[in-house]
Amino acid sequence: MDKPTTNRIWRCAKYYFELCLARGQSSDTVRGKRGGLKKFFLWCIGRNVTRIDQIDLDLMDDYAAYLNAYRKPLDDQPLCPAQKRNLLTFVKTFVKYMHIKKLLPTNTLENIELPSKGEQIPKALYSVEEIETILEQPLLFGVKGLRDRAILETFFATGIRRGELVKLNIDDIDFNSKLVRVHGKGKKDRLVPISLRGCEWLAFYIGKIRPMFAFIGSGKALFLANNGKRYVPGKLSDMASQYVKLAGFDRSGACHLYRHNTATTMLDNGADLRHIQEMLGHASILTTQLYTHVSRKKLSEVYEATHPSAEGGSGLFN
Repeated sequence: MDKPTTNRIWRCAKYYFELCLARGQSSDTVRGKRGGLKKFFLWCIGRNVTRIDQIDLDLMDDYAAYLNAYRKPLDDQPLCPAQKRNLLTFVKTFVKYMHIKKLLPTNTLENIELPSKGEQIPKALYSVEEIETILEQPLLFGVKGLRDRAILETFFATGIRRGELVKLNIDDIDFNSKLVRVHGKGKKDRLVPISLRGCEWLAFYIGKIRPMFAFIGSGKALFLANNGKRYVPGKLSDMASQYVKLAGFDRSGACHLYRHNTATTMLDNGADLRHIQEMLGHASILTTQLYTHVSRKKLSEVYEATHPSAEGGSGLFN
């Protein structure tokens, strides 16, 4: 790849994205960085800031103030702490690599203080019964619906990420051992158990449904879109979200709702946190621990057994 001969922000950013891909970062990760840096770049244009050597701590203080005041167009809500921290981190890392590549004489943002990202508790949790209702919806849509049902069943049975599901190949499914080889973040593969029910849907899909979508260019890709090619993550989310709405739920949620359900249900049923961490592919157990805040069954049982206010009624209705 060619190193830029200019210090214009967006030209250097394009070079940075190429570096990220060359280092093995996933296309989803780089897409997120592109979106974050584009937001910063457009803000810079309004301030007549066009060169990377103009990015300093004072400029970032102004950008942080802008992010604090920003309201999202769709719902007029502010950015959450994690979103603000991520947007600032995108710029910090970008400047760091421009310095490493000698496009900047110094790392001007080395001492930037990032805000706390807070602690985000997963939203839009669905019960097992609600998920079963969602899973019934694809059966109304013929062959495409059967394919979609197999996809949603795989999400439900394994709790894998959207980006992991689209990478699955046919030979990643071990029907004898009921295991799925998942190609996770950071090129870290892991083996995840899958239920008999999940295996049955996959066997049905591979044997009867997939051939209806496949062509010579499909390769070994497990799940095929309408064009016979491997699914694009965004289209997968659109499909999953459609069935949530058809089930009558006025809550957000698409592919990740099955992952949340896997974590909370396994916790409720006594699974060890380390086992859930391994299943979900979390690099840090701190990420998995967030689900302890929404594991409601165990907390309710302990509350009913130990809290004084739970030991009988108020007497008002006796």
